[in-house]
Amino acid sequence: MEMEHFKTRHIGIRPEDLDVMLQTLGVSSVDELIDQTIPADIRLKKPLSLPKAQSEMEYAEEIGRIASTNKIFTSYIGMGWYDTVTPAVIYRNVFENPVWYTSYTPYQAEISQGRLEALLNFQTVVSELTGLPLANCSLLDEATAAAEAASMMYGLRSRDQVKNNISTLFVDQHIFPQTLAVLRTRMGMAGIEIEVGDYNSFDADKAYFGAIVQYPNSNGNVEDYRNFVEKAHASGCKVAVAADLMSLVLLVPPGEWGADIAFGSSQRFGIPMFYGGPSAAFFATRDEYKRSMPGRIIGISKDAYGKDALRMALQTREQHIKREKATSNICTAQALLATMASFYAVYHGPEGLKKIARRIHSVASLVADELKELGFRQLNSSFFDTLKLQLPENITQSSVKDLAEMRNINLRYFETGEIGISIDETTDPYRVHELLAVFAMAAGSSKVFMIDELPEKVTLKGEQLRSSGFLTHPTFNSYHSETEMMRYIKRLERKDISLAHSMISLGSCTMKLNAASELLPLGHPGFQKIHPFAPEDQVAGYQEMIHELESMLAEITGFAATSLQPNSGAAGEFTGLLVIASYLKSIGQGDRKTVLIPASAHGTNPASAVQAGFNPVTVATDIKGNVDMDDFRKKVETYRDDLAAFMITYPSTHGIFEVNIREMCDMIHEAGGQVYMDGANMNAQVGVTNPGTIGADVCHLNLHKTFAIPHGGGGPGVGPICVAEHLVPFLPGHPVVFESETNTVSAAPYGSAGVLAITYGYIRMMGAEGLTEATKMAILNANYLAERLNDSYGIVYRGVNGRVGHELILECRGLKSVSGITETDIAKRLMDYGFHAPTLSFPVHGTLMIEPTESESLAELDRFVDAMQQIHNEIIEVSRGEYSAEDNVLINAPHPEYEAVADEWKHAYPRSKAVYPLPYVAENKFWVNVARVDNAFGDRNLVACLCQM
Repeated sequence: MEMEHFKTRHIGIRPEDLDVMLQTLGVSSVDELIDQTIPADIRLKKPLSLPKAQSEMEYAEEIGRIASTNKIFTSYIGMGWYDTVTPAVIYRNVFENPVWYTSYTPYQAEISQGRLEALLNFQTVVSELTGLPLANCSLLDEATAAAEAASMMYGLRSRDQVKNNISTLFVDQHIFPQTLAVLRTRMGMAGIEIEVGDYNSFDADKAYFGAIVQYPNSNGNVEDYRNFVEKAHASGCKVAVAADLMSLVLLVPPGEWGADIAFGSSQRFGIPMFYGGPSAAFFATRDEYKRSMPGRIIGISKDAYGKDALRMALQTREQHIKREKATSNICTAQALLATMASFYAVYHGPEGLKKIARRIHSVASLVADELKELGFRQLNSSFFDTLKLQLPENITQSSVKDLAEMRNINLRYFETGEIGISIDETTDPYRVHELLAVFAMAAGSSKVFMIDELPEKVTLKGEQLRSSGFLTHPTFNSYHSETEMMRYIKRLERKDISLAHSMISLGSCTMKLNAASELLPLGHPGFQKIHPFAPEDQVAGYQEMIHELESMLAEITGFAATSLQPNSGAAGEFTGLLVIASYLKSIGQGDRKTVLIPASAHGTNPASAVQAGFNPVTVATDIKGNVDMDDFRKKVETYRDDLAAFMITYPSTHGIFEVNIREMCDMIHEAGGQVYMDGANMNAQVGVTNPGTIGADVCHLNLHKTFAIPHGGGGPGVGPICVAEHLVPFLPGHPVVFESETNTVSAAPYGSAGVLAITYGYIRMMGAEGLTEATKMAILNANYLAERLNDSYGIVYRGVNGRVGHELILECRGLKSVSGITETDIAKRLMDYGFHAPTLSFPVHGTLMIEPTESESLAELDRFVDAMQQIHNEIIEVSRGEYSAEDNVLINAPHPEYEAVADEWKHAYPRSKAVYPLPYVAENKFWVNVARVDNAFGDRNLVACLCQM
């Protein structure tokens, strides 16, 4: 007998449920349903060629072996990544807690108050440490945040600068090389010239729209940028600063010496290095630039009864709403990691952070003094944590490297011969002893370093040291024991709905099971404690997993190769278009700039096209939700000579497998363009069809959707791209790890490598058969819901045979016309039933888009149906006048706990109808703690930091 298959745990539908579901749909088998749903001409002819499925026990043993082959060295490489200590109370109660890692982006504020508070804390930390009044709740990584800063400064040009076409960005030469590489990629696509130079030689007479400097710089030196900033501002040039967040605990913050933007990584606030990611980037700016800042902002508003409530503010800036007019294509943030970083700051508080930062600096100062006595010249005139050493003439870099590796130590080796040492939070007396012993042996010294304690030693100049206070709010001064911290985390946890509570039926978001067996290996030190620039012979396990994962994803998509570097779905879109642009340029067709995008495509597509330097042109959809073939043919012909690409989401965001997809791909190719397939809906393709078979040239994959990486409340996300053979030469490079920096799109060579083990585990345990079955069950579940809800609501779009794909759009506009109840009211009322709302008014205004995924059971699907049908009954009650339009359970939803238990009840309907609308709700009630949030108030009165309260 075989061991139990993992697929039986991942897929929610039991064999005994199938008869009921198939009978409801009027088909005899799941395969008959698939035949009615997916066009025959794009179906795969043979099963996927993947390794045999492993049991959970077999996978645990295999991934443990892989992790153990990575060599854990003490890393002093720095360059944006540092070893750190994740407090156990945070690791156990947040990182390993499904309530935190399976929640969705907090668009529905009333059931997201816990995450929103944690992210507001993150914004407060960033704002106060950078000295700038407004921060967002995270970006992807430091390098992409630099590109966002450059794009923002470009967008803020004065009228005269726009008139005179000022399009040059100044970048100081001592910026991290990976940041410069990403800047070159992103600015090159936007037509922005980069001039790299010494900030000390900055020529104010030259026309720059913006400048970027590093603080401390790539060498570790703490520069005084005050005069530079004054000169830049006098010439109309804005200044962005890449800052080390931990260093700002000690150093004068950029906002106090005139910076317009500060950005960087919060990785060293308790987030493991994870071979490069994920970790949350931070971004702060002046208040007057709030409508130009990329990413998301958490703001404080009021609920319907005047109680303070948190929400995502200024949401109209989101790229899927503004499309080609968006300021950025940012979609996924790094919310889970930002949450962890914020709890790190809460747990340590301002005094704890000062102790950590002082200790790091003191150790660096001690090491500098000891190395000076050994004959090594320290080149940084002032530093926070990083030394740059010039070696004596009789000592070679290679000899030091050999001695260091004998002691399992990694140093930074400059091409010009110097050695870099970056001290971090984990550097204890023993590690200092081992580090100094390396250099003593290299120098031929017999000195023995007896270090029992590390004395405090400050070598920074007085004018470089911070004098302003930070984190004075009680939140950062109340939870320093583990007991209090645990209770604070749990208090926030109870305010959020996640997959730990109920189905999250968001269309286009694929909120499936994130299995514990997939996530447990992330705790292995062999995955956590690896620097992304560690030598190749130390990362055999990561390389084995990465190469196999790349191969498996290529097989699944029908393509030749994969790049795992893009660290979000939107970043994957940009990268795919970048690869197309590079290919077209290589064949002398680089002037092609038009990208055709159906109205039914994923919302980020137009913004990504603009970011990649293309001109998006919308193709209409017909009354049935398909691409309007007449309009498509017309636009292909109109733009034939300029056509670069066609971006299509398949199945479409309307939930349809369009039968003309191959014809469309053929027409684009015949006109000289490339086909980009958005992989947001890949959960309806895996094992049954794929982009390569359909006719695409490149696709991105949302590993945080189809391939089981958790959403984490808005990130981490991973958006690798898979490409056909002719596009392989143009996949992203990296300036430090790969031989080329061409098309670098992320700070780390493999993006958020730390979470790749989740997708690797999902594929290895599901196998080809399990993945294919998951796709079929996702389609079955969607069609079951469509059939059950059709009579009450109606389905907006269906395929040619009357079937939906893996998601469906529920019609709500007719109900509004007879009752005044909107789709928003339905979404809020679902919270009273313990459910997260489906996708609201996207892609069709006035509707709800539902995607049940394959992980949900028939019992949960039926509970959701019962809730939706009961809500329909409640709407009919309003339409009949049984309850007024001004006072009914829908318009007043959700009903917070404080209202339900109040002595006074002001509504015409009873409390029981409000809070226990169905029997199952009473058995497992999720209590919201705020009433409906006033979005408009929050935007008019933006408060995005605890320090502003």
